[in-house]
Amino acid sequence: MTFRPLHDRVLVRRIEAEEKTAGGIIIPDAAKEKPSEGEVIAAGEGTRDEDGDRIALDVKVGDKILFGKWSGTEVKINGEDLIIMKESDILGILG
Repeated sequence: MTFRPLHDRVLVRRIEAEEKTAGGIIIPDAAKEKPSEGEVIAAGEGTRDEDGDRIALDVKVGDKILFGKWSGTEVKINGEDLIIMKESDILGILG
């Protein structure tokens, strides 16, 4: 199954957090927070302004992004856990 987000929505794959701290301490699963970092794997075409002109998204497929902890809606597509969110939920693009 293929999925194409509509308007200003993007499909994001979470980037998993490290299981060890820089000092070598292993973080147990119960203490891990969901990461707020991900990769855009699909993006809509953008919204339209009052004149009907398309406003393109600032993010594109392949961008690494930061997003709010509770942003988006979790979905399962082809057995993979992904997130659909509006572009406005994205805090920034990692360079």
